[in-house]
Amino acid sequence: MSTSKIKTTVEEMVQPYLNEHGFELVDVEYVKEGSNWFLRVFVDKDGGIDIDDCGLISEYLSQKLDENDPIPTAYFLEVSSPGAERPLKKKEDVAKSVGKNVFVTVYEPINGLKEFEGKLESFDNEELVIQTVKKQYVIPYAKVASARLAIIF
Repeated sequence: MSTSKIKTTVEEMVQPYLNEHGFELVDVEYVKEGSNWFLRVFVDKDGGIDIDDCGLISEYLSQKLDENDPIPTAYFLEVSSPGAERPLKKKEDVAKSVGKNVFVTVYEPINGLKEFEGKLESFDNEELVIQTVKKQYVIPYAKVASARLAIIF
């Protein structure tokens, strides 16, 4: 099974539990690091997620994974918060982040730059407006390679 199929299968397994208990699925990663495979599930909720929440979700998902056995190799399951530099995977994530500091990379240069860090001024589902220290940039959403919240000192 491909890594993208594994991610989709895990998302489908865990989503009903998360919906029922007020959690948000932020991301699922299935990656090889060294000789080990890791299945990482990042979740959040209003007010933040704690270690007990992660434990409950991990127990639920572990049971579901054991029942369905969609992953052919040994792996480590990790359930955690997305952290302070939360990835912004969907348009909804970007929209909720207006007014916050973000770090965005693009597929091809815009005004000679491929990385932008600053305050997300607006997002209309088509373009992000980011105010950096020096100037304001308009970035087409279709050109965004990755986006995350940023801690700017």
